[in-house]
Amino acid sequence: MRYSFGMLINERLRELREAKKLSQGDVEKRTGLLRCYTSRVENGHTIPSVETLEKYARALEVPLYKLFHEGASSPRSIELLKATEPEWGANKKEIRELRLFAKAMSRMNDRERALLIHVASKLASRK
Repeated sequence: MRYSFGMLINERLRELREAKKLSQGDVEKRTGLLRCYTSRVENGHTIPSVETLEKYARALEVPLYKLFHEGASSPRSIELLKATEPEWGANKKEIRELRLFAKAMSRMNDRERALLIHVASKLASRK
């Protein structure tokens, strides 16, 4: 089974927003992102950046990982692998690196994970 990041994130965002009984307009007020942008994300037409995902997480008052994982606790490394393995790991070296990364992520607390994502987004935005 192939997993699509865009497909997972749009369903999860809508699910969390509706569970909190928020409209797309409410999310617009909390994030500063246009309601039509949220609609495009929820309908799978746009994939948000990490920075934008951080805005959604703050607006929905959930830790960032909750946008990718619906369990009550932090995702375990095996769940991270199941969600990403089809997209990543085209060769043995990449598969090994992904497993090590997923294992390390599963040991992090929310604050450490948020810091890592923040640093990664800053590095990714550098030219």
